[in-house]
Amino acid sequence: MPQVTGIYPPIVTPFDSSGAIDWAALDANLCRWNETGLAGYVVAGSNGESASLTPDEIVTLTARVRLGAAPGMRVIAGTGRQSTQETIALTREAAAVGADLTLVMTPSFFAEQMTAPALMAHYQRVADASPIPVLLYNVPKYTNVNIVPGLAAALAAHPNIVGLKDSSGNITQMIGLLRACPPDFSLLVGNGGAFFSAVSVGASGGVLALANVAPLECVQVLADVRSGNTAAAQELAFRLIPVNAAVTSTYGVPGLKAALDLLGYAGGAPRLPLLPLGETARADIAQILATAGLR
Repeated sequence: MPQVTGIYPPIVTPFDSSGAIDWAALDANLCRWNETGLAGYVVAGSNGESASLTPDEIVTLTARVRLGAAPGMRVIAGTGRQSTQETIALTREAAAVGADLTLVMTPSFFAEQMTAPALMAHYQRVADASPIPVLLYNVPKYTNVNIVPGLAAALAAHPNIVGLKDSSGNITQMIGLLRACPPDFSLLVGNGGAFFSAVSVGASGGVLALANVAPLECVQVLADVRSGNTAAAQELAFRLIPVNAAVTSTYGVPGLKAALDLLGYAGGAPRLPLLPLGETARADIAQILATAGLR
């Protein structure tokens, strides 16, 4: 398939006061995001609280986002589970309701046993069974499992494994991935702090929590890099660094949802066990957004 390029937000999952998915809020967010130049959406990613969603909810979310996405936008479903069998089952269900690709996080419960042979076997089985192309998902912050360049290159030989989202933030590793993998293998940066550096050295795009709250700006950074306007790209990317930190490492998903609320999107409360942000933290995020010129 063509390389996976552009900016994809791992969209938040809005919940209502009872903790159920707020479908109207999701639709409203999609309607607004559709006008920003995004290449598509990631459903049930880490920032979509995938760990707190049931498989049925993930499938229904995928179908709803497919329906609400603008024509030509790709829908990527996060279907990685702890077992290979469950991952295959969920991947097939997501494909059946319209997912274009699947994003498969490394299994992590038995992290010490997730050796290169174990990960090879897992991903090859998933790719063999998947009716849609597979993106590897490397997020060692949450999993304590790292897909190193040599392993990624070996997996890239499978015709149905088309790319990797790397959220390590390690630019040296990302350069290693670009060197080790075929030119048509898509590297998507998943860390906003490394976004500018990664696309400057050849990453094909980004799956960024930041793109939930600054979609136009993230799209512009990538466009400026591609056009050779690196000074403008750097200035904008650097301006967004405090925003990215606030909605990821500092305040996490509750902070991301609070930022969306402040910008007129539907963020809402996270699903337990995550707790909503307090007023002091919300005020801090409001100031960070204002300083970055986001409104």
